[in-house]
Amino acid sequence: MTRERIVVGLSGGVDSAVAAWLLKQQGHDVVGVFMKNWEDDDDDEYCSSRADLVDAAAIADVVGIELESVNFAADYRERVFAHFLTEYRAGRTPNPDVLCNSEIKFRAFLDHARTLGAERIATGHYARSRVAGGRVELLKAADGSKDQSYFLHRLTQEQLAPVVFPLGSMLKRDVRNLARDVGIPTWAKKDSTGICFIGERPFRDFLARYLPREPGPIVTPDGREVGQHQGLAYYTLGQRQGLRIGGVRAEHGDGAWFVAGKDLARNHLVVVRGHDHPLLYRRDVRALSPHWIAGVGPALPARLAAKTRYRMPDARCALAASADGTALHATFDTPQWAPTPGQYLVAYDGDVCLGGAVIDLPGSIAPGEPGALVDAAAAHVAVG
Repeated sequence: MTRERIVVGLSGGVDSAVAAWLLKQQGHDVVGVFMKNWEDDDDDEYCSSRADLVDAAAIADVVGIELESVNFAADYRERVFAHFLTEYRAGRTPNPDVLCNSEIKFRAFLDHARTLGAERIATGHYARSRVAGGRVELLKAADGSKDQSYFLHRLTQEQLAPVVFPLGSMLKRDVRNLARDVGIPTWAKKDSTGICFIGERPFRDFLARYLPREPGPIVTPDGREVGQHQGLAYYTLGQRQGLRIGGVRAEHGDGAWFVAGKDLARNHLVVVRGHDHPLLYRRDVRALSPHWIAGVGPALPARLAAKTRYRMPDARCALAASADGTALHATFDTPQWAPTPGQYLVAYDGDVCLGGAVIDLPGSIAPGEPGALVDAAAAHVAVG
């Protein structure tokens, strides 16, 4: 094995800690870098960056490596957060973790690591990579329940080539057990969830600081008003919590309410009852601005697998591209639950993550026009 200088993104969590420990045990020259990506309202109530830095320092001490703290907050605000707000203003639901990976963790961080003389970088992501046919492929992790290739699908060949994923072949439970056995102090630390810059704070309150509240009616597909929303930007397709219309029953059926669509022109939020309502499912999904990890896309049309949400299993589909290559169209064998504008359609060929595109479900449904809604449900046409 060749000894290399590898800079590890050390977050203060158990995954990056074990990644650093493994590389150190393999004899590499390992340096830890803690990335600070958010500065606005950086307090201990909702933002854990101070505590995470303390944890990262404790981990570095146990592993026996140097730790540097680097501030990428300006890059994050410009490259990730600005896009986040633009998408919400347009009524879409972005996934900032995808951009954070492509713009910060595997771009700004990679650039900084090279100034430290790094030959490679490493993270605690659950994914794998390999070289095949002269290109670097991104593969799913061995632990399917923790696989994070979905969040890494916008990486380029240049970004993937120097990356090491030490946890790619490990199960999460084994990572925690190893951390405990070697004395890593954060071995039992809870995994971070949600959007990093929001933390545990109420999402709607956070977004209201940047986007104005524009209340309007909550309506059923046939146009009956059942409540008031606080602003279309604060809701996403498939959302169940926070609608505050749970007491509306009788003629509207049984079961929980779910967001099925947004009528931007009328400022109406369209809701339906029941997780399995037909208007929540789509067989056809269109997505824009494809990105292919190989630099070029697969020969399309083709039979592949894809997913429209991180937590959903891969689903078989026929994937085709527009004539100019700027859009993808996936026709799934089985309808998919609540594909959401702004999220990502990510394509796979077996374990290989090919890339993806931003979901775009055109054509808003107008409440009060039952015929349009029936047609949409029958054809699985998108709710806008």
